[in-house]
Amino acid sequence: MNKDAPDPSCPGCRVLQKRVEQLEATVQRLEARLRQDSSNSHRPPSSDPPGSGSKPKGGAVQGRKRGGQPGHEKRDRKLLPPDKVDDIQCCKPDACESCGEALSGEDREPLRHQVTEIPPVQAVVVEYQLHQLPCRCCGHWTRAQFPRGVPRGVFGPRLQSMVALLSGVYRVSRRNVQQLMVDAFGIEMSLGAISKIEGAVTEVLSGPYEAALRAVRRASIVNSDETSWREANCKSWLWTAVTNKVSAFLIRPCRGSVVAKELIGERFAGTHVSDRWSGYDWIPIEQRQVCWAHLIRDFRKIAESDKSVRWIGESLEQKAAELFGYWHRVRDGTLKLSTFRRHASRLRRRIRTLLEIGAGRNVWRAPSLCRGILKLEPAMWTFVSQPGVEPTNNAAERALRPAVIWRKTSLGTQSARGSRFVERLLTCVASLRQQGRTVLDYLVAANEAALFGERIPHFAR
Repeated sequence: MNKDAPDPSCPGCRVLQKRVEQLEATVQRLEARLRQDSSNSHRPPSSDPPGSGSKPKGGAVQGRKRGGQPGHEKRDRKLLPPDKVDDIQCCKPDACESCGEALSGEDREPLRHQVTEIPPVQAVVVEYQLHQLPCRCCGHWTRAQFPRGVPRGVFGPRLQSMVALLSGVYRVSRRNVQQLMVDAFGIEMSLGAISKIEGAVTEVLSGPYEAALRAVRRASIVNSDETSWREANCKSWLWTAVTNKVSAFLIRPCRGSVVAKELIGERFAGTHVSDRWSGYDWIPIEQRQVCWAHLIRDFRKIAESDKSVRWIGESLEQKAAELFGYWHRVRDGTLKLSTFRRHASRLRRRIRTLLEIGAGRNVWRAPSLCRGILKLEPAMWTFVSQPGVEPTNNAAERALRPAVIWRKTSLGTQSARGSRFVERLLTCVASLRQQGRTVLDYLVAANEAALFGERIPHFAR
């Protein structure tokens, strides 16, 4: 018998042994937390500490230098056709550079060189003088009315659209917008005027924004995600829902299912792609696709949770890599869909077995992860049977990136009105870019329609 072993019959030894086990579990949890980065958790890559072991960005992933690689297709700026050029300057040599003899004639294929320049821009100021004249009959004085379409404010629709574009699309601060108006156009504008323009554009986009939400709720496939936000220095959440033509955004003070129902519709009948966040559990499992990018990070977390289950996490990672190898071949046309489905069926059985083994292990963290994944296991494979459904939630995550940058530079919004400006501008810009349309042209058309009392065009298609 080992003299150093605790005596099980001693109450004090049992208390100490239990305390040691608790401390060991605490140390294990803390060590696991220290090992977390973007490769094994849902944390963003920007939060990775130096030397975390996460994959380097850019060409360094493949061990290549940054920039164009040897053999890549060269992309020269295309010359505009002559009818699209504003001015053509014909340059002919006067004399032969060899003997000095005078030259004449025409070159049927001269060397063409085009220079693009922005001319000096000066704002146009129009003054409307409203005369007041008396009536010779009754003596009543009548003031002239503004012509149709004249803004009651001091800035026109194109200028308002430009300010909204700079502030809401390119994330230029209000002070920098103010300075840019002076430097580029000679227009002096107060910070309060910029804020009023943002509020006016928010109202103009109210109808098109609601139409975009309705388009999302009718879509057959929707990707959605959410990220933290700050409104008036209070914790909020920014949600997005992405279809093939429209992306909609919401800013709300909570992250619960009530917001998800507001965004995609409580009677949503399509297929929903997301992570395993519980706020989407109200959607029937047969209508869901769980993001495999998140699952792969969970597999890595299982591999790093305890030595006894390391092989389970690594095996799950290997099966996921094999699955995506087949999926990429389907997308590039080198593998038939029927063959892919056979491979996916085989991998599904193996992955489920591994998850069931992990769920039965008595270690920290891994069993709960495995049980949570098994709960949504059917939703892991929706993309195999339903055309158009992607296995990852990359579409929604890409849509959130401009919003995350906006949040980092502006620290959120300071009021509910500011949040409405953000969610409507983000919805407008993301949707128009998905459709290949110009944001400035749309904003000008929308502001002009509001001035003339006409129907404001929608960006949802």
